[in-house]
Amino acid sequence: MAEARRLRHALMDSPAGPLRIVASERGISGIYWENHAHPPGPEVLGERLPSLDTDALVSQCATELAEYFAGTRKEFEVPLDAQGTEFQHRVWEQLSRIPCGESRSYGQLALALGDVKLTRAVGTANGRNPISIIVPCHRVIGSDRSLTGYAGGLEAKLFLLRLEGIEPAAEATLF
Repeated sequence: MAEARRLRHALMDSPAGPLRIVASERGISGIYWENHAHPPGPEVLGERLPSLDTDALVSQCATELAEYFAGTRKEFEVPLDAQGTEFQHRVWEQLSRIPCGESRSYGQLALALGDVKLTRAVGTANGRNPISIIVPCHRVIGSDRSLTGYAGGLEAKLFLLRLEGIEPAAEATLF
């Protein structure tokens, strides 16, 4: 029987809204928006920490996220520990290869996985990504450059894309 993971979490304020950082003993296992489309249950969150700086991994993640929002970080170094299926991990690996300031379509990700017929499955796996921002599912937009769904909401997605210098199609403007 596998040993249970000891999870803990803390809240972080960000320019795009509050984020909940979840860590295991091996790495960051989740970054969730306040209004996350697939919110984590109590078993995913674990112990609530009194502050971001009471845990080394959570503190490192918060620091790196703050640097990202300040425009001084484009790549993250904090270790990750996402839980998902083998296929989800393959999709999340492809997401992690999209450089800051670039975007991809679901079809492009499906092709990178070897089969354009996987487009819908890629979209589903993308939507279940538990580590927002660091595993950059926000960089996936429609093939026509339209703004597509995002677990943190389209306003957060548009904020992140614009922060990175990516402008989706004109009709994607929400503000």
